[in-house]
Amino acid sequence: MTNCSCPEPRPSRRGLGASFVVLGLALLLWAGCTTVTPESPKDSRIILREGDVLSITFPGSTNLNTVQQIRRDGQITLPLIGDVSAVDLSPDQFQQNVIKLFEPQIATRAVLVNVQSSAYPIYITGAVQRPGKMMATQPLTAIDAIMDGGGFDYTRANLRKVRIIRHSPGKTERFVLDLKKVLEGHDPKPFYLRPEDIIFVPEKFTWF
Repeated sequence: MTNCSCPEPRPSRRGLGASFVVLGLALLLWAGCTTVTPESPKDSRIILREGDVLSITFPGSTNLNTVQQIRRDGQITLPLIGDVSAVDLSPDQFQQNVIKLFEPQIATRAVLVNVQSSAYPIYITGAVQRPGKMMATQPLTAIDAIMDGGGFDYTRANLRKVRIIRHSPGKTERFVLDLKKVLEGHDPKPFYLRPEDIIFVPEKFTWF
């Protein structure tokens, strides 16, 4: 071990000022974020969107059965009816709309709408192994998405302040999750993601 008799450097006023600036920016960055109760699976029910493939079955009129992909304009083409908007509805809601449209033309009110394939984007960034875009094909929690994307970069990640940024019509919501509790088994309530959610895993706070 080498002893050093040099006096310890004292922080300059400029250095302290810079530190307070960094702290202030960090506080501003967190402003507006809200720690929330995790969502239940019902909050992540399937909502139809562009690219979904729908199977529409008419048990009493099988000649009308069709498989359609929702186009970029949000519509599909139904026999005898023409173009119909399908986006931003649950499969059940769209099914009820189809029943009403075909009611004068079919013997029974039985219509079945099933989603054959569906995928929605989730974005992961920050202190993770593989940041980027991933496509989810089923209800997905924040921890599921991160692990599917390679997991945390544990040398840098602040697991207690993981943020979810969600853009809704007319507003942007921000949520803060303590995923360290989840990994330790202390918080069993999952937070389910929605399409286009952004997961940001911040780095551990340091003064250097």
